[in-house]
Amino acid sequence: MKIEALTQTEFVFPKQKSVYHGKVRDVYNIDDQLLVMVASDRISAFDVVLPRGIPFKGQVLNQIAAKFLDATRDIVPNWKTASPDPMVTVGVLCKPFPIEMIVRGYLTGSSWRTYKSGAREICGVPVADGLKEHQRFPKPIITPTTKADEGHDEDISREEILRQGLISESDYTQLEKYALALFERGTQMAAEKGLILVDTKYEFGKKDGKIVLIDEIHTPDSSRYFYADEYEERFAKGEPQRQLSKEFVREWLMENGFQGITGQTVPEMTDEFVDSVSERYIELYEMVTGEPFKRSVSEDVISRIEFNINNFLSNKL
Repeated sequence: MKIEALTQTEFVFPKQKSVYHGKVRDVYNIDDQLLVMVASDRISAFDVVLPRGIPFKGQVLNQIAAKFLDATRDIVPNWKTASPDPMVTVGVLCKPFPIEMIVRGYLTGSSWRTYKSGAREICGVPVADGLKEHQRFPKPIITPTTKADEGHDEDISREEILRQGLISESDYTQLEKYALALFERGTQMAAEKGLILVDTKYEFGKKDGKIVLIDEIHTPDSSRYFYADEYEERFAKGEPQRQLSKEFVREWLMENGFQGITGQTVPEMTDEFVDSVSERYIELYEMVTGEPFKRSVSEDVISRIEFNINNFLSNKL
């Protein structure tokens, strides 16, 4: 059976107030109390949703995020209450903070591109001269961004966040503590599986006056991983790191003349390319969790998801 990627949902659930179609997730507001988050198989890069979905990507993201949310509840409360389907998480509705907390342990990706251009400060954080690509920072740094519903997220400094009054200083200080503690836990869990957690993003909100971790964490869409056993040798030789993340998709796009700039066209995504991306996502799942990935295959994925969500909600509402 040919596996079709799930790229769109248009459900109508009991007591549904609204639906938000994000870059990769469809989020349903149920009675202003619950959020039903469907992890689609859409894939985005350079803040552009690519024209073809990636089979099993939504399941991979949803199940990795669920595992890490469950494994970090002792650090910070989170929004998740249940995963009624392999591609769905249901959680409490929170008021999100208007920023994302990016934690970086290594100079790589966009931070390297910024550094290579001559900048010695990233989001207000000073960075020393003479560093090389993929070099480890003395300690992880936080480089926040604004959250954009459409288009590009923008880098922003701690000072600018406070100056604009986006978040109170006390809340921001707590977000920093939570983000670094989560990154430390993620780093430990990755190391147990032979991986290095290079960088990641966290999103937070508030519920009843308390800070809550929301969205996904430590997935290949929100994080970058290196293979630990090859890191030192490759770094010493100045070679590209073998990594598990979405970066290889960005690199493929750049090699084919696309960086999300107006007027550029997304290169053709062949069946072979789509299948290779799917396998990379599955590989990351198995590496990060240490468990075999069980493909959730259905002839009618939409109906399966709708049934599972309705069944869950019928016991909650």
